[in-house]
Amino acid sequence: MIIWLAGLSGSGKTTIGRALYERLKGRHTNLVFLDGDEFRQVMGHDLGYSYEDRQTNARRFSHLCAFLDRQGIHMICAVLSNYPEWLRWNRETFDQYFEIFVDVSLETLLARDVKNIYKPALAGEKKDVVGVDIPFVPPGNADFTIDNNQALEDITQLVDRIIKALPRFT
Repeated sequence: MIIWLAGLSGSGKTTIGRALYERLKGRHTNLVFLDGDEFRQVMGHDLGYSYEDRQTNARRFSHLCAFLDRQGIHMICAVLSNYPEWLRWNRETFDQYFEIFVDVSLETLLARDVKNIYKPALAGEKKDVVGVDIPFVPPGNADFTIDNNQALEDITQLVDRIIKALPRFT
């Protein structure tokens, strides 16, 4: 099973993904958590943040997941996912795939700006920011959507809702 959390930077994908991982890892010892920012660090930061570099990173991320999926390893992936063609590829390629869209407006992200990227991008001090100068394409057919514009609800209750929505792992 690949559980894929998609959404803009700072939307809460990592927080939600880690909480879900902590809950499920006792039941599935072959479960791995992959985060987009950590993946870049592991890969050595050889790519920038241009549209093309982001697309190359998305391809790498999806292909790594396919490699692990073929070995029966379950994954929770928290990654921006701005490319509909890669989300389609994931759905067609992975044995079991469950896509979660963490939906947050740019206004909310600006107010939070936990990574300090949106305000500098809007001021013209930072380039190649998805949601500002690179358009964000939300997932078109996510299996589950989380509206994270308000303060994140109790994470335990949210994880419970996600688990109830998941198909059984095989």
